[in-house]
Amino acid sequence: MSPEKRGYLRPPVEPMLASARETIPGAGALRGGLAMDLKWDGYRVLAFSPDRPGGPFLLQTRRGTLIQDRFPDLLAAAAQLPPGLVLDGELLVLNSEGTMDFGALQRRAVTTAPRTVQTLASAYPAYVVAFDVLQIDGQPVMAEPYEQRRDRLEGLFAGRALTPPWTLCPSTRDPEVAREWLETWTRTSGVEGVVCKGLKQPYKPGVRGWLKVRARQSTEALIGAITGTLGRPRLLVLGRYDGEGRLRYAGKTTEVSPAAARQLSNQLTAAEPGTHPWEGARFSSGWGTRDALDTTLIVPDQVAEVSVDTAQDRGVWRHPVRLARLRLDMPVDDVLSF
Repeated sequence: MSPEKRGYLRPPVEPMLASARETIPGAGALRGGLAMDLKWDGYRVLAFSPDRPGGPFLLQTRRGTLIQDRFPDLLAAAAQLPPGLVLDGELLVLNSEGTMDFGALQRRAVTTAPRTVQTLASAYPAYVVAFDVLQIDGQPVMAEPYEQRRDRLEGLFAGRALTPPWTLCPSTRDPEVAREWLETWTRTSGVEGVVCKGLKQPYKPGVRGWLKVRARQSTEALIGAITGTLGRPRLLVLGRYDGEGRLRYAGKTTEVSPAAARQLSNQLTAAEPGTHPWEGARFSSGWGTRDALDTTLIVPDQVAEVSVDTAQDRGVWRHPVRLARLRLDMPVDDVLSF
């Protein structure tokens, strides 16, 4: 029977999504009980195994882009997969020290020159951590409850004896275990938190039906620029000094509260032209976008205490951070450096 008649899934397929929350919910938060998977700091991908001998292996990003040509190591490993399989998971790469490297992943994901693609594949091997299955043997299983899809996924890994780069995502139904993961596993680079899924939930493409909980910590940074006005700052652009005394961009905050804006307006001073180390710099409005923020440079003499998650790229927080308070008691020199 041809793939078309059997109803094979074809890219692009929207992945199911998650809404953020602060803590792991109780068992009644999602219908029929909870499962909790580790949340990874990589690229969300759907992996489509060949639907016939010699057919193409396809790797689709969350936005629907096909990037399998940039990952020849995964193309070679697709021989392990049965035909007509679609996996949902996280694409990660490791550096020479064996740690997850988001910057290297980005370079691999955008590089198309064949020789460079092969060089990067050798230096930064790729892995897919699978946490759901959408199709098996050409038959979609998205309508099945999550607990049944998870059983299928575990059976697939055991029955096929799949080996890296195909990796099964750890999952638990014990909230205490998930809380321990938040406390301990998130100290490892590349692990962000947990994703909570209803055991009875079907897979709904594009729907934010899951819940994600990121591990957070408090730290400090310097305020180097703002959006809005001195009288009503909106976002803070943060920096830290490196070992050579240069103020480097570290991230930006979410919009600050009116109360925090009033306090900031009494403490911030606009930098004189030609005096700020970020003179002429442009700051992106979002990760991976080219839209620039309209900023006012600030004398970097104020310390902000912020709440951050674990997603970083070479010291830069990839997700917006939250302002906790101004640290008027902390000298600039006490802020951690890059």
